Amino acid sequence: MRRILKWIIPIIVVLAVAFYLFSSSGMGKVGTNLTQAYADQELYKNAIEKANSDQRVLDEIREIQPIDKMTILNGEVNFSDHNQTVNSTIKVTGLKGNGKVDLTAERENESWHYEKINIRIKDSEKKKKTIEIINLP
Repeated sequence: MRRILKWIIPIIVVLAVAFYLFSSSGMGKVGTNLTQAYADQELYKNAIEKANSDQRVLDEIREIQPIDKMTILNGEVNFSDHNQTVNSTIKVTGLKGNGKVDLTAERENESWHYEKINIRIKDSEKKKKTIEIINLP
């Protein structure tokens, strides 16, 4: 029993310290934001539909492909106002090129109202271009 206690006590202490550092660093909030965005498929699906209806996007990178769940986890997501407002940036892939979508949305009832949807494109000639789909003041 003493041998087991020699290992269990240090492991418990290390886990407690790791938990404290994780929770006090703000990483728990990042994990919560990503989990919520991961679960809310409509947030990105509707934004991509709006972007795909813009001829400038179609001219630059063609139709943007549906976003997979790993893309959301690799992106940046910030919820605020009791999870009623979101700011997010994720990578998008078109048939002709790639870019990033920046969006700001507010939840109204059960749907998202978009205040900003921008598609940022960096082409092969190191030029950057931003296509504003929606940009409300």
